[in-house]
Amino acid sequence: MNPKLQKVLSEIDKTKNKIAAQQTRLRELEQQKTELENTEIVGMVRGLDVDPEELAAFIKAFRTSQAGTPDFMESEGTNHENVEYETE
Repeated sequence: MNPKLQKVLSEIDKTKNKIAAQQTRLRELEQQKTELENTEIVGMVRGLDVDPEELAAFIKAFRTSQAGTPDFMESEGTNHENVEYETE
């Protein structure tokens, strides 16, 4: 096989391996980010000192009300009204 072609094929394999490793690292970082965000949200909710039924009622009322809704939540195609929350 042509040495130049072999070198290019080798570089392609190395690059593909690096990309795969970086994609794996990206997925790990995204998972870590989600876990940290969830931990922060849970901390905020627990700081409210309300029972789950009151929290569910508040969220439902907030989602059905347009008053005071931040602009990012009013984007076209976003429908939060069909979200169900489990309470125990």
